[in-house]
Amino acid sequence: MDKVPLLLTPGPLTTSASVKAAMLRDWGSRDPGFIAMNAGVLERLCAIAGGQGAHVAVPVQGSGTFAVEAMIGTLLPRRNAKLLVLVNGAYGHRLVKIAQVLGRPVDFMEWTEDEPVSPSQLAERLSRDMSITHVAVVHCETTSGVLNPVEDIAKIVQAQRRLLFVDAMSSFGALPLEAGKVPFLALAASSNKCLEGVPGLGFVIADQTALAAAAGNAHSLALDLHGQWQGFAANGQWRFTPPTHVVAALAQALDEFDAEGGVAGRGQRYRDNLGVLLAGMRGLGFRTLLADDVQAPIIVTFRMPADPAFDFQAFYQAMARRGFLIYPGKLTVADSFRMGCIGRLDLSHMKAAILAVQETMKEMGVASGAP
Repeated sequence: MDKVPLLLTPGPLTTSASVKAAMLRDWGSRDPGFIAMNAGVLERLCAIAGGQGAHVAVPVQGSGTFAVEAMIGTLLPRRNAKLLVLVNGAYGHRLVKIAQVLGRPVDFMEWTEDEPVSPSQLAERLSRDMSITHVAVVHCETTSGVLNPVEDIAKIVQAQRRLLFVDAMSSFGALPLEAGKVPFLALAASSNKCLEGVPGLGFVIADQTALAAAAGNAHSLALDLHGQWQGFAANGQWRFTPPTHVVAALAQALDEFDAEGGVAGRGQRYRDNLGVLLAGMRGLGFRTLLADDVQAPIIVTFRMPADPAFDFQAFYQAMARRGFLIYPGKLTVADSFRMGCIGRLDLSHMKAAILAVQETMKEMGVASGAP
């Protein structure tokens, strides 16, 4: 059997052996043990966001995008509402597309992929457009790896009496995002990013009062967060077949998250990984798209080398042979590729990845990674 590669990607990610092992047991969806485990997972997710009491965590089967669509479809009213999306990458554009497909009024402000959203420009837009009722932002836009100033954005949205949706897909569990400091109507995230579970479960942490008022608003039966929430309240069960193995893996992943020190501990490991990645790649001549002050410790975008001997597909395949899977770029502003520093990776893995890049460059005859 081939060696399992390490995933230097924005997700799915490398997981621990114990998280994978948690999926070896089968669970009945109505079994009291599974119901108790599921309830515990939801309570813990809500607590990570500081949402105990005022908020509730509601899961949905599927990827993170399922959760984002459920969030918008359930909590953005069909009438007398307008969503403003703050866009600086592909996932902001996806939010716009979701609202458009749902037939909800939507507009957007856009920045380039290498700059964060501007709170001052948002404040000005909200001041002159009173038709906007809701704002949506991606916390960490993994198109480039840029970190958006979500706390400042939330304060402006609250001060101007609007409501905030946060796509926290690539930040939840590693970057601070507490309801007391970031007032949000709802945030969406998933099991397989910084929580280091496996793919298959998205979730929304929503204001409980707003969720209670959203009965009948959803566009979909399966993606109706209010219906899902009420189902749990009635009997603790998912309305439709749950991803039982994924829930079990997430329960184990949350145990490991707590043992590492929660958001602070996990975020520090990722920041340490980022430091090794940046130093090593820059030492080989590579240049990052982003300035360090807006670079999230999630995934890094590197500009393509100018050396004519460099070919990305050959580079990708050579890295894969050495046990590392990286990601192609997703930018419009520059040719690039991406390398992640999240998942069950530590400094030894990052150092090994840098060595693999160095060996690959030598094999390809690339003298420098400089753009």
